[in-house]
Amino acid sequence: MADHHPGEHPLARHARLDRRAFLQGAAALAAAGGAGAWLAACSGSDSGGGGASARSTTTAAGPSTTLVPVRYADDQPYWMQGNYAPVSEETEAFDLEVTGKLPAALTGLYARNGSNPAGEASPHWFLGDGMLHGVRLDGGKASWYRNRYVQTPLYANKQGFLGGGPPGGAGNQSNVSVFEHAGKLLTSGEVGFPYEISPEDLSTVGAYDFGGKLATAMTAHPKIDPATGRMHFFGYGFTPPYLTYHVAEADGTLVSSQEVAVKGSTMIHDFAITDRHAVFWELPVIFDIDIALAAINGGGGGGFPFRWDESYGSRIGVMPLGGPTSDIRWVEIDPCYVFHGVNAHATGDDVVLDVCRLPSMFREEPDRRPNAVHRWTVGTGGDSLTFRDEVLSDEQMDLPSIDRRFTGRAHRNAWFLQVEQTNDGFGDFTGITRRDEQTGKVDRFDAGERYRMNEGTFVPDGDGAADGEGWLLSYGWDRATGRSDLMVFEALDMAKGPIAQVHLPVRVPYGFHGWWLPDAA
Repeated sequence: MADHHPGEHPLARHARLDRRAFLQGAAALAAAGGAGAWLAACSGSDSGGGGASARSTTTAAGPSTTLVPVRYADDQPYWMQGNYAPVSEETEAFDLEVTGKLPAALTGLYARNGSNPAGEASPHWFLGDGMLHGVRLDGGKASWYRNRYVQTPLYANKQGFLGGGPPGGAGNQSNVSVFEHAGKLLTSGEVGFPYEISPEDLSTVGAYDFGGKLATAMTAHPKIDPATGRMHFFGYGFTPPYLTYHVAEADGTLVSSQEVAVKGSTMIHDFAITDRHAVFWELPVIFDIDIALAAINGGGGGGFPFRWDESYGSRIGVMPLGGPTSDIRWVEIDPCYVFHGVNAHATGDDVVLDVCRLPSMFREEPDRRPNAVHRWTVGTGGDSLTFRDEVLSDEQMDLPSIDRRFTGRAHRNAWFLQVEQTNDGFGDFTGITRRDEQTGKVDRFDAGERYRMNEGTFVPDGDGAADGEGWLLSYGWDRATGRSDLMVFEALDMAKGPIAQVHLPVRVPYGFHGWWLPDAA
């Protein structure tokens, strides 16, 4: 039977890989003749599902609406079932039906990236081929929908993540995020180069290495300074250099690549900037190649190659924005793990950083302590850094979104995907919550039984709009139809529900991060 852990945050469950699942993947890899991709891309797995039954409810569509059941069979990976399951076809549709009224100011492309294995079942939800889902909006109309695979070598081989040789460069699935910088629409994953995408039809232009200047990985969470247009990003490696910080000018020129001195390879998924600082968190999830090789070679002691090791230490590093990295200063903190920061800003000598904090990650046994949104305050004014930790909200929320015009500055509003445990041990994404940082009040769209949501993306109502004045876009799976809608909300009134829904011809699976690309003025 599947091993369920009530109370465990679903992101923690998604990231947990049990010994059996790893050894099964390792055996398949050994048969295929290579270890590199498995070692690099594994980021955790659970081995099974539950046994949810079909449900009926009264929804806005009318009484006793029959909803598409969500069942998780024990003999199949959960990420191949329900709304986690991949879609099998690339689709395009035009002149889409809209319920409600789309704001005329929303003219551009909304795209979102996610994991969608093209061949056999991937070894984990995080490790499928990258697939973009995009909707083109034109002055109150929805012109088209397309979903397109990112054309990586791993996708072309149709062998999944095990088929591409050692990780790095073009050899990655580019399946986590999509963003625009210097006129280029790019996707990125956890390792390797980003990929350039055509916004006209979501076709793949090719791997992008900044004109041959990028020599390490680029992770999925770059930060674009709204004052300068510079893009700050980093890559972590499984061999030295373990962590490299990069800066690209507003025109896309990569002007700086500097190693950040750390003692080992740890999983660093995100970081933050202020108007004067770059902020890293190095937490005790370490990569252990000896354990991984032991598993692949059938020796004793083999297991999951990322492991929780509190003895490594947990710390936050603060350095000048742009470098030099030799000026980074660190402060020790209690052990924890963070996939996603919300935002950071400087006030006086303090760096204020909001994060979605999990108490641990990649442990043998799940951590039942509560997860929460925390505010970390790092004092930089003295000879050594100081640290203060405050809980902002203990609700189960993650995949945060802000108005990106306030990246690195004090923001007022943040939108979070609401995460709810189900009685079968799997996590539903059940709504979107806005948190007002000035008042602490929340404003929530509760999706009810009918809809299941994805991360929200904020779009301002013009350059002069205040923080929060605009719209939030999110894909919602409609369990009454089995298809999905692009749902548009007034961002400061989430409880009102969507003001417009673009009805798509297919289902959009649960995924990761999105971007709004407005038409040029």
